[in-house]
Amino acid sequence: MDLFNPHTDKNTNLLPKEGTVNYYGKLFSREDSNHYLEVLLNTIEWKNDEAIIFGKLILTKRKVAWYGDSGFEYTYSNTTKKALPWTKELLELKAIIEDKTGETFNSCLLNLYHSGEEGMAWHSDAEKDLKKNGAIGSVSFGAERKFSFKHKETKEVVSLILEHGSLLVMKDETQTHWLHRLPPTKTTSKPRVNLTFRTIVR
Repeated sequence: MDLFNPHTDKNTNLLPKEGTVNYYGKLFSREDSNHYLEVLLNTIEWKNDEAIIFGKLILTKRKVAWYGDSGFEYTYSNTTKKALPWTKELLELKAIIEDKTGETFNSCLLNLYHSGEEGMAWHSDAEKDLKKNGAIGSVSFGAERKFSFKHKETKEVVSLILEHGSLLVMKDETQTHWLHRLPPTKTTSKPRVNLTFRTIVR
């Protein structure tokens, strides 16, 4: 099912069962969105993502950065990252997202997709360090991209477009029952920065 955002209602659950996904639409004006995109592109300590697959170190074109309350470590794809201290802009964004959602977050994983050719394969954010069934607040700046969910058993797919300056929240049993991905596309050559605010359990 494709949901191309004709009407945005943050109280509508986009998933038909076994999880909760709410799309808040554009939280930020175009001017503010452009400002944050520029700041994040130029001030975040971006590095190519690393994954160890079948014992081999793989570097992705996509770049990542990890920020948090204090130097916690976070392990996924068999590699461990240590959180950098928050920047001023990340704390501003965290406060806005917490105010809008009523959730609290202690860390943020950022992804930089340089163009539509870079994406993310099907996966779920179910690492043991994450708060179980906790909320993940996903903020997008830059190129508008399709984002999809697929039920792990029924294979049902739900897709929507993530807009410049928008917020998507995944919570409850979403990560247990659903995969999600950012499919590559040839329709844009512009960059996209995605921030996923999370709660790490120490």
